[in-house]
Amino acid sequence: MKKNFVWAVFLIASTLICTNAYTADEIISIHEIKASPFNYDEKEVNLKGIAKDPTRIPLMSLKAYVLEDGSGEITILTNAGLPVMGREITIRARVESLAIIKGEALGMTVVELERYEYH
Repeated sequence: MKKNFVWAVFLIASTLICTNAYTADEIISIHEIKASPFNYDEKEVNLKGIAKDPTRIPLMSLKAYVLEDGSGEITILTNAGLPVMGREITIRARVESLAIIKGEALGMTVVELERYEYH
């Protein structure tokens, strides 16, 4: 009976840890990415900030917005609909650069993979 209780607690704790994927420790500041883009190239990152300045060009299927987190701003490309502007969101995104030369990223883009909006 005691063994079953311990297993139940373990399973519940594991589930809570796995479903709460975004903690403050995992959020990367925009300043960090811009200061060291080579450290994040071809990696997934979690970003949190306020969405603003939407761009949508239907002929090119381009949708983008600016994410601001207090440390800086970065343009986010998305295949989803644009987020509600002026609201805080958390995203999982992939940082990609066309090239990195002497530590400088050329053509850096941040592509949204998943979005969590707060209501």
